[in-house]
Amino acid sequence: MASADQIVLQFFPLSTSLSAKVHPLVIFNICDCFVRRPDQAERVIGTLLGSVLPDGTVDIRNSYVVPHNESSDQVALDIDYHHNMLSSHQKVNPKEVIVGWFSTGFGVTGGSALIHEFYSREVANPVHLTVDTGFTNGEASIKAFVSVNLSLGDQQLAAQFQEIPLDLRMVEAERVGFDILKSTSVDKLPTDMEGMEATMEQLLALIDDTYKYVDDVVEGRVAPDNAIGGFISDSVSSIPKISPPAFDKLVNDSLQDQLLLLYLSSITRTQLSLAEKLNTAAQIL
Repeated sequence: MASADQIVLQFFPLSTSLSAKVHPLVIFNICDCFVRRPDQAERVIGTLLGSVLPDGTVDIRNSYVVPHNESSDQVALDIDYHHNMLSSHQKVNPKEVIVGWFSTGFGVTGGSALIHEFYSREVANPVHLTVDTGFTNGEASIKAFVSVNLSLGDQQLAAQFQEIPLDLRMVEAERVGFDILKSTSVDKLPTDMEGMEATMEQLLALIDDTYKYVDDVVEGRVAPDNAIGGFISDSVSSIPKISPPAFDKLVNDSLQDQLLLLYLSSITRTQLSLAEKLNTAAQIL
């Protein structure tokens, strides 16, 4: 009995090593674009720029919004604006290329497949970044997706979005700004001293937690962990050995340098303002 022809349903999963890394500037820019969006727009979308690292990680370093009109069954992108913005960005940073696109909102929506299809023609395997600008419960849901294909024989049936690991790393100054951004209402932005005070409070809390953990290990209340012990040892060894008077002198010198920069910037602003007014008066005369 001859065997009948079989049609194979194929699913192409992605490599587990694929991941993405996004810089905080991208998140701040996306939130700013969402605040400045047109009144009738429910979300904003745009292009992600960056590069692919040697280990395969997608490094997302920049972004810009792309105007669009969206309905239940179609999405219209301003492609000319997209290409003009890409050309302008690459004049400044030629190494930054398209690595994907972003959208605001919680997760993937119905029109995301159409937009992703467009960016798939711009770059192979683009990353789709979603940012929940509502900051539900004071937390930011930031996720990265890629598209995987489901095929029947040689015919592609559909595409499915699969979440990939996303790394969002910040220095302390960026962390302070991001924590403020997560608040739905802020009376005022903190001053430099207030930001430093908040940072020092967080540092003291971490030191107290570390001290409590070490004390519990010494007393036998907690089982020792070699990995945590290595992190603590590295942190302690990275602290420079400096006497209190030398530390005070270092801080005071740095503070004086900052005050000098503020003074010079104030003089520069005053000079520019006077020059502008004199130029305006000369044009009137």
